[in-house]
Formats: sequence, C-alpha cells, structure tokens
Amino acid sequence: MSESTRSSSHNDSPPTNGSPSWRFDLLVTSIGILLIALLLVQYDTFDPAPYSLDELAKTPITTVPRVNPRVLHGSEKIGEGQLLGPEDIVFDPKLGVVYTSCIDGWVKRVSLEDSVVEDWVNTGGRPLGLALGYSGEVYVADATKGILKITEDGEIEVLTTEAEGIKFGTPDAVTVAKNGVLYFTDASWKYKLHQFALDLFENRPYGRLMSYDPSTKQTKVLVRDLYYANGVEMSPDQEFIIYCETPMMRCMRYYIQGEKEGSTDVFIDRLVGMPDNIRYDGEGHYWIAIPADHSYEWDLARKYPYMRKVLGFLEKNLKRPSVEKNSGAIQVDLNGKLVARYYEPELKFVTTGIKIGKHLYLGNLAKSFIIRLDLTKYPATAPSSTK
Repeated sequence: MSESTRSSSHNDSPPTNGSPSWRFDLLVTSIGILLIALLLVQYDTFDPAPYSLDELAKTPITTVPRVNPRVLHGSEKIGEGQLLGPEDIVFDPKLGVVYTSCIDGWVKRVSLEDSVVEDWVNTGGRPLGLALGYSGEVYVADATKGILKITEDGEIEVLTTEAEGIKFGTPDAVTVAKNGVLYFTDASWKYKLHQFALDLFENRPYGRLMSYDPSTKQTKVLVRDLYYANGVEMSPDQEFIIYCETPMMRCMRYYIQGEKEGSTDVFIDRLVGMPDNIRYDGEGHYWIAIPADHSYEWDLARKYPYMRKVLGFLEKNLKRPSVEKNSGAIQVDLNGKLVARYYEPELKFVTTGIKIGKHLYLGNLAKSFIIRLDLTKYPATAPSSTK
C-alpha cells in the first residue's frame, strides 16, 4: 500500500468512541434533542394545576395493623384467559355467582362453586362499576354508554347519560339504595376512560357524585368539583354514601339522610395509595382497592406541575414511564380505621377488592382473570411477624 493510500485510509476512518470530537458531537446532538423536546412540552396546551399546600403537607398512613405483602402467593386465577380486565366484582348470593365487568364489553358471570365463566351480557361499551339491584337486576356504570340497567333476562336499558346539560365523560361506579335510587360517580366529565392519566396529571376537579331516581327519571348532581371521582358504596345503615377521590388518596362521605343530610365529611384520608373501587363485605368492613401505592415519584409530580406537564406530554404523544407497584386492597372498619392491607410488589392496577366468605377476590385492569385468595390460609399478620 502506498503512503498516499495509507494516509487516505487513516483520514477517512471514523473517530473512536473515546475521541474528544466524537464526544462533543454526541453532546451537541443530545442537547439539541433535549431543547427541542423542552420546546414541544413548553408549547403544549396541557396545563396542570398546582396542589394546595395543605394537600402537599399530607403524608400517607404508614402504620398498618396487619399486612400480607405476598397476595399472589397461594392465590388462584379464576377464569384465566376468559376475563379480560375484570374491573369490578359484585356478588349475587341467590345465584352463587359474581358478576364482573370486562374490557371487551362483557358483563360476565362466574360460578363460585366451580369457577365456570358465562358470557352473560355485552353492553357494547366498557362496563366499569357494577351494583346488584334488589330484584335481581344489575346496574352498570359504563364508561361509554352511561348508567345502565340489565334485567335478569339480560335486557339492557340506558337510564341516564348526562346531568345539568353536561354529558358523562367516564361513568365509573354505582350503588343502589333500598328505595331504588342509584348513586354513581362520573370520574371526569372532561376526559374519557383512556385519558384517565391526563385527568390525574392536570389536577382539576372534573368529577361528580350523582343520583338517579327511577321513579322520576331525574338525575341530580349531589357533589361537584371532585378529583377523579371513583368507587362508590352505600353504608349498611343507608345513612351515607362513600366515594373515593383517586389522586387525593382519600374517601369521602355524603349523607343522604339524618341530621347531616346533604353534607360531606372525610371517611378516610392519607391512604397508602390511590383508591379505586370500594366494597362493603356485609361483615362490618369496607375493602378499598389500591391500583398503585404512594411513591416518591408521585410525590415529586404532585409538588411540581411542570413534571406533570412532561408526563402529560408523554402520555399523549409517546409513552410515559410506569411506576405503579404494590397494588392490592386495604380493609377498613365502619369508622374508616385501617385494619389490614393485602398487596404484592409486582402487582399493578388492582381495581376491586371484596371479601366473599373466606376468600378475597381482586379485580384487575391488567390481568385476564380474577385473583382469589383464601384468607384462612393466607391471612394478613402483624408486620413484626411478616416474613
């Protein structure tokens, strides 16, 4: 090889990774990409609101009397592969089945005796919250269809789709009083179900608690300006409704009769995570599903609106990082005192927890089955004795 050929060959070769010029080019390129990204985020119209100082000062409950941190250990997969995203669960003791709402539009029935799954009724939408009526009917909060009634024969009736001229954005949960009046939440009139993260990031109160009276066919707004109004449950004495506000990590009470009728107060605050559905087990306890527990990352996002703006941009245009973990359910007494917690570090998006007999049943947006745990074999225990 001639000298000129060797020189040309040497000059044309790319710099090694360790050369100063290569590192400088990489730095300039990275800075350029970062500046473009920041400009795109800055000019995005998504505008998160700050949290109040009172809310930021709150710290979650850290002391739990009893825990089971391995809820998947020893659990069963009920209806595996047949129940896509079983969001809510309601028990019909007369038939010995649970109804569950699935992402493909089906409200399915599952026999508790042999775990046989039945395709019962397809709403054509996305059924979320369920409630069993007092004459065998099932009420459904459907994210796209509104509040529905399904008769024992499987006939669907749309009861209500709006209130005060505002259409429901995400009908989320429903419960029914003995007098037939329905109480339900619209998580967000602005955002649809698939946009739920944007509602949480924006931190503006678009949620409502409402009632529907089948005798008058009137829909009333009982409480407005709620932060992602989620699960709802009737108290056993029919005195009040409990509803959950997911990003605020709390559940509130709305009184429907008695001296406090029409007023609200706090049932339980500073939860271990974000609440979803709430269920009464008929044995003196409520069960509140926790899709994701409290985290350092969410603390930062709550504190800094710009961080939520970035997360909102990623949610809309790319893919936001997933930090959900330690999902499960908590057990509280009739006064809102925390009794026990059941969770698993790797578990995400548990949306319902309910005790039926000796078992805990967990619904989940990310699974294709219902999780069932025998509480007599795998109970929650005092933290000091938990391995």
